[in-house]
Amino acid sequence: MTAETYDIVVVGGGTAGCFAAARAAKEGLDVAVLERKTEEEGGRIACGDAIKGTSTFPDVIDLDYLKEESFTNQGITLARFENPKTGNDLDIGFRGGNGAIVDRKRYGEVLLEEADRLGAEIHYDTVVRDVVQNGAVTGVTATSKGSVREYEADVVIDAAGALSLLQDKGDFGDATFDTNVNYQQFCSAYREVIEVEEPVDWHNAIVFKPTAELGYLWYFPRTPTEINVGLGFQMNKPPMKLVEELKKDLRNREEFQGATVKDKLGAALPTRRPYDSAVAPGYMAVGDAAGHVNPCTGGGIPGAAKAGTWAAEAAMDAIADGTVQEDALWEYNRRVQTDFGKRFAAMDLYNIWGSNYDVDDLVDIVSAMPGQQLADALALEGTASMNWPLKIKTAVKTFGHWGTLFELKKLNELATDLKSVYDDYPTTPDEFQDWRARRDDLMDDVYDLTGADPKY
Repeated sequence: MTAETYDIVVVGGGTAGCFAAARAAKEGLDVAVLERKTEEEGGRIACGDAIKGTSTFPDVIDLDYLKEESFTNQGITLARFENPKTGNDLDIGFRGGNGAIVDRKRYGEVLLEEADRLGAEIHYDTVVRDVVQNGAVTGVTATSKGSVREYEADVVIDAAGALSLLQDKGDFGDATFDTNVNYQQFCSAYREVIEVEEPVDWHNAIVFKPTAELGYLWYFPRTPTEINVGLGFQMNKPPMKLVEELKKDLRNREEFQGATVKDKLGAALPTRRPYDSAVAPGYMAVGDAAGHVNPCTGGGIPGAAKAGTWAAEAAMDAIADGTVQEDALWEYNRRVQTDFGKRFAAMDLYNIWGSNYDVDDLVDIVSAMPGQQLADALALEGTASMNWPLKIKTAVKTFGHWGTLFELKKLNELATDLKSVYDDYPTTPDEFQDWRARRDDLMDDVYDLTGADPKY
């Protein structure tokens, strides 16, 4: 079997993989992207399609082109939380500019186009089967059009998505790479793209509705008449019949009567904190393959773009220095964990806390909390001040849940403390075990407070 040799091989042509490939190819490195889909199917993925905007993306590809081609609704100004018990809606306005909904297929196509334009080789219809490893990872084997090929590389970047096959095949027992991963830390999701007959009156909102098994239904308008609808559930909960649950809710919504389904797709995604370390000798994981997803909302596009870019930059520096050991790649870990990683790790505490409560109890609490205070708390930006009449009104409405609210207050304090721990993420692998022990001590306090079973 003849090997093809590159500086960097990227497995997976999603957001993280394309940004990694584009960043390295832009600097003249030999880069191959191995994409299991055909060229016609490239870019198609199950996704909610909601995004904050191009301002959160690294300046690697042509962001104006990406926006022009794939941002179909740039007028999202608020999030709407529907209360299935009372029928009342909770609207929370966005801060710092509008959000947007994208055509995820076209978005993915543009990313692949841009990686190709900047010099990366895109190998479609190429399915990775195994990791080539001799201490360090030195490449992968893949099947393409019936033939088996080996792709050698100084660094392999794993952008193969949730529950990546490469992590099953690789031996990372002697590395810092996080192997404390199991299916219960993930969720299963399903979405459809639906065309409705009349424009919806909430085309400026992303709409959420809680459902069983710590999941939620979503309604995200790509256009006033084309809506991305979907739902998910956590895999540590009893299985949910996703298609049936979605259809049942759609039948009860007047705006979806007579609608046409244009596309349907399912997927798994992480609902856990980012991997403690996403590097091993010759190997890096990015995006969903490293838990780079908000564990409460499932949002991961901007984080994946950053992670892919930073992984490529660390890989380029390591290759230039002639070593691809963990310490040479480590700066990638530090950049992730002290940026969006600390926020996602803190959000994971609310996921842990919520798993111990019935959805009806959570809905009651959400219904009683003032909208902006709730939004600030969940964003971990510090709850906005509340005047005394509002405090009294909230206290009356939440009667019967005061113990739970006190617990949530303490959890918010622990989440703030956890972010401080992540701010101190080590600069070298030598300090990693001590840092993780400090983080795990704080997690013990979380489990003591919530009574939840340890997640990791």
